Amino acid sequence: MAQASARHILVDTEAKCLELKSAIENGADFAQVAKENSSCPSSRDGGNLGTFGRGQMVREFDEVVFSAPVGVVQGPVKTQFGYHLVEVTNRQD
Repeated sequence: MAQASARHILVDTEAKCLELKSAIENGADFAQVAKENSSCPSSRDGGNLGTFGRGQMVREFDEVVFSAPVGVVQGPVKTQFGYHLVEVTNRQD
């Protein structure tokens, strides 16, 4: 069964998501940006979601995590919770 580890940043607007993505692409530390901006409880751990299997996250999130290249920030990914930046940190297919 496929397993992945990922971290994310959850915000309310697409504009904020794009702003944070730009900051990360320009050298800001993902974990620090997550701690300062993410509304998810995982923000305390730099956005780290740990390891999970296919189907354990909402569909939109799951699709990105199990298809995106490892180590490349993806997003904005819109879900019922808001807008996410997602970075797959590890995956075993």
